[in-house]
Amino acid sequence: MTSSSSALVLASPAAAPPELPGVLAGLAPILDTYGYVAVAGLILIEDFGVPSPGETVLILGAIYAGTGRLNVVLVALLGFLGAVIGDNIGYLIGRFGGRRLVEHYGRYVRLTPERIDRAERFFNRYGGGIVVVARFVEGLRQFNGIVAGMTAMPWQRFLAYNVLGAALWVGLWASLGDLAGGHIDTIYPVIVRYELYLGIAIGVVLLAVLARAVLKRRRPKHTR
Repeated sequence: MTSSSSALVLASPAAAPPELPGVLAGLAPILDTYGYVAVAGLILIEDFGVPSPGETVLILGAIYAGTGRLNVVLVALLGFLGAVIGDNIGYLIGRFGGRRLVEHYGRYVRLTPERIDRAERFFNRYGGGIVVVARFVEGLRQFNGIVAGMTAMPWQRFLAYNVLGAALWVGLWASLGDLAGGHIDTIYPVIVRYELYLGIAIGVVLLAVLARAVLKRRRPKHTR
């Protein structure tokens, strides 16, 4: 190999990350421009009730990291911080604003009195554990901090469960998204084809877990 050929090899750019398929390609400019800020910001505002695709952007940010465009550790860390801070903002809104404030402004973010009542019943029945579970349930995830504040859950207790739930949620989706990103060309068509069945399966599992918990609580305790 001549010296000129060696210079050309050294000067050649690194291989570009693979192109994102389907709808993910439309997010490329947003993630290229805002990157980590988009991940942290959208998760944060989702978690105190503002309609935002927080979970979606976390998964897509991790997939983006898997294709070599972002760092998955930073995606997970900023997603975790956004989740914890956002939930705590929601807690402050619920604690100091009270139900009247939440009902007055809640209609702008689809938080109706009926949804507030339903969420309060969940909190009263399951206590702090619902803060962890709510992280994985659409609808509860966005408002669990607000309802925890309204029901006057002690902040230290809320924070402990909130940190645990955020860590599990971010860890799960960041890991799966990162793994998927490395094989996105293979996985994406399968997800598109079977996403309806996957959603149904996840819903069935969640319903089974909740039904088991309710039946366990209602089962009469045997006395000796």
